Amino acid sequence: MRQIMLDTETTGLNPRTGDRIIEVACVELLNRRPTGRHFHRYTNPERDSDPGALAVHGLTTEFLRDKPKFAEIAGELCEFVRDAEIIIHNAPFDLGFLDAELARLGMEKFKTHVLKITDTLVQAKELHPGKRNSLDALCDRYGISNAHRTLHGALLDAELLAEVYLAMTRGQNSLSMDLHGDAEDADGNARQIASIAEIIVLAPDADELSSHETVLKSLDKEVRGDCLWRQLTLN
Repeated sequence: MRQIMLDTETTGLNPRTGDRIIEVACVELLNRRPTGRHFHRYTNPERDSDPGALAVHGLTTEFLRDKPKFAEIAGELCEFVRDAEIIIHNAPFDLGFLDAELARLGMEKFKTHVLKITDTLVQAKELHPGKRNSLDALCDRYGISNAHRTLHGALLDAELLAEVYLAMTRGQNSLSMDLHGDAEDADGNARQIASIAEIIVLAPDADELSSHETVLKSLDKEVRGDCLWRQLTLN
């Protein structure tokens, strides 16, 4: 499964009022493992950044002046993300800018180039309702160091997002079958051996055991003998 973490930096907050993308970055995962492949481009937005946005990303008009325009990197970007699951934190923001840039070029919306789009902000709100779920807050929650993040940068944020996403969804592969070797079946044909990885077993504490015994006693009373759970335990 090919997944791509994506992040952008922009001149401001609203593509409908002329704000533009100035940086786009993608980090690739294959079967939930970083491949080392990434896509990273700065672009010349042909306008200044708003003061508030500039304070966040630090990418000045002078720095961006000799960078390619989005039109020059659009095809390369769409090819890199083609048919992959795209994972974005607060996806509507980035998609709004990407769609606006592609529309200027007469191209279809970003989602038509990819397999699907997953929003980690939506996932985080479901997992941690009522809590802060910014990328920085999630890094703190999952013990991911972002001490080197003094300014927002698309590539660094995409790399941090990859770590956050894997931490948030690590339960998804706790019962997965991990192919790791070959053996022979009864007919002498080579086959792969599958093993179940990352299963964590937590022993019950005294209070939990006491509560469990209370439930079993109530079941014993209902059936006037040993309930099924006791019979299974005895077997």
